[in-house]
Amino acid sequence: MKRFVLTVLLSAAVTLPEFAFADRGSEAVGAAEQAEAPRKGKSFRNYLRALLPKPEEEAPVTAVDFSRSWIDQQPRAEGGEQWQCLAEALYFEARGETIKGQFAVAEVILNRVQSERFPNTPCGVIRQGTGRKYQCQFTYTCDGRKEVIAEKQAYERVAKVARLAMDGAAESLTDGATYYHTTAVRPSWARRFTQTTKIGVHLFYRQGQRTASN
Repeated sequence: MKRFVLTVLLSAAVTLPEFAFADRGSEAVGAAEQAEAPRKGKSFRNYLRALLPKPEEEAPVTAVDFSRSWIDQQPRAEGGEQWQCLAEALYFEARGETIKGQFAVAEVILNRVQSERFPNTPCGVIRQGTGRKYQCQFTYTCDGRKEVIAEKQAYERVAKVARLAMDGAAESLTDGATYYHTTAVRPSWARRFTQTTKIGVHLFYRQGQRTASN
C-alpha cells in the first residue's frame, strides 16, 4: 500500500509542471514568454511585470526662448475656444510687446483663472465686465470698436504664445500677478496693489497692500 501511495505522489510531482503551463497556447500570454520566464530564473513578480504594457514616456518639456525668431520656428498653434480667447486677448492687448511681455500678459490671465476672485476660464476672465463702455477688465472688449485681426503674422505669433502658456511651457514671470497696465497710464487702482515686476511696457501687480518700499 505504501509503495502505491509513493508511486502516486511521484507521478503527481512529475506531471504538475505540465499542468501548470497547460494553457501555453492561450492568447493572453505567448508560449515563448511563458517558457522563457522559468529558464531565466526570474521571480514570478518580475515575470508578471515584464508582461505588463510599458508606460508611455512623458513628452519632453519645451524650453522657451523669449525671442521672435524662436517663436517663429514653432509649429502653427491650434486649440479650442479657450485658446482662441487667450490668443485674441494677446493680439489686442500685447501684440506690440516683446515675446516675453506677451507671455507675461498671458500669465496674468491664467493667474486669474486660478484665482477664486475671477471666472475660472480664459474666456470668462477676458469677457468679464459690467456691459458698459470702458467698464470691463480688458479694454478691447468694451471700447465700442469692431475687433478685426488685420496683422496675420502678429496673430500667428500670439497664438503660439497662447498655446505654450496654456500648456505650462514657460517659466513664471510675474510672481503671481493678476493685474497689469502700460507705462503710459497711471490708474488709481495700482496704488492699492503690490507691483511685482516690469516687463516691456507693462507693469504687473498682485493683490495685497503696498508697503513704503514698493
